Amino acid sequence: MPATELTENTEKTDSRPRLLMGPGPSNVHPSVLKAMAQPLLGHLDPEFLHLLDGVQHSLRQLFSTQNRFTLPLSATGSAGMEACFVNLLEPGDRVVIGVNGVFGGRMADVAQRAGAKVTRVEAHWGLPLDEEAMVAAIRSTQPKVVAFVHAETSTGVYQNPETIARAARDQGALVVLDCVTSLAGIPVDLDGWGIDAAYSGTQKCLSCAPGLSPVSFSERAIQAVSARTHPVQSWFLDVGLLDGYYGGDRVYHHTAPISAIFGLAQGLARVEEEGMEKRTLRHKEAAAHLLESLAPLGFSPLVAAECRLPMLTTLNLPGSVTNQGEANVRRSLLQNHGIEVGAGLGALAGKVWRVGLMGENAQTKSVDTLRSALEAELSPGA
Repeated sequence: MPATELTENTEKTDSRPRLLMGPGPSNVHPSVLKAMAQPLLGHLDPEFLHLLDGVQHSLRQLFSTQNRFTLPLSATGSAGMEACFVNLLEPGDRVVIGVNGVFGGRMADVAQRAGAKVTRVEAHWGLPLDEEAMVAAIRSTQPKVVAFVHAETSTGVYQNPETIARAARDQGALVVLDCVTSLAGIPVDLDGWGIDAAYSGTQKCLSCAPGLSPVSFSERAIQAVSARTHPVQSWFLDVGLLDGYYGGDRVYHHTAPISAIFGLAQGLARVEEEGMEKRTLRHKEAAAHLLESLAPLGFSPLVAAECRLPMLTTLNLPGSVTNQGEANVRRSLLQNHGIEVGAGLGALAGKVWRVGLMGENAQTKSVDTLRSALEAELSPGA
């Protein structure tokens, strides 16, 4: 394509701001964008390494852990998931995985690709895992690893980690927790719950750009990696190699995404300034306002109140939406109002919407904007 044609096409791109109310990414605060626009530093520059130390310290606070190996992995949350499994599992190892949505299922797929023998404990989409079934599977299987999702993004279900993690630790298993949607939206307590490896993403409740995955490995997990009989199948995600760069020696491993880490540092500063108590309350209040505001339009929650996430609400769709075609209504929201909401996945496709109120977007004004747009699109003359 000629350069002039490329320029013309770029100029025609619709740059209208979006209100991102899907399952992620969320809107980024201007201060984070400004931080990302700073001049680059080298990835071994002492000034950058000092910033990186601060980011790792802030992530430890947010994860509520003393884990030395806590860092922003240079890849998205899916790579964080993969890092946990390819490091902790060897061919033939047994693993128990709770599956009550897409991302529990993805855990099982990744573990199987690593050569593990996977026991899936299934639960209905929209419900939390059956803790008794998980405990029974752990006791009967005697796995090396137990894994489940803290905040299932495909359904909006919250999972209390304590009982399952305790049962796993009692059997000597390592515990892996998916915190992609929960981190910075609700409290995460890795040390208190006894979690050995956890991963998240920067584009959800942290309201930073996609591309980084905060991860944390306990010393127990690091020791398990050191005791492997087979090399980690991924060179890039090998925590032994990563520890050389993110640890004290600062041995070159890869070129870190400098600008993204600048942005993450600012995003973490905003979380610390607000405080997790206020931040959690803000997410809960925004979610309550969403349900109250959309109930008159016929929307209802899929998930019961006691296990419903505040930052990601799955809504059953009224006839006013399904009669027009839910994909058509979502398209109209995007094209006419600049609002993005998420479709249902898997068994819930076409039946629900996933509405995210994450990080910067966890505001009542976001809900009011969505409500006004829906009223315009669902009115008889629309």
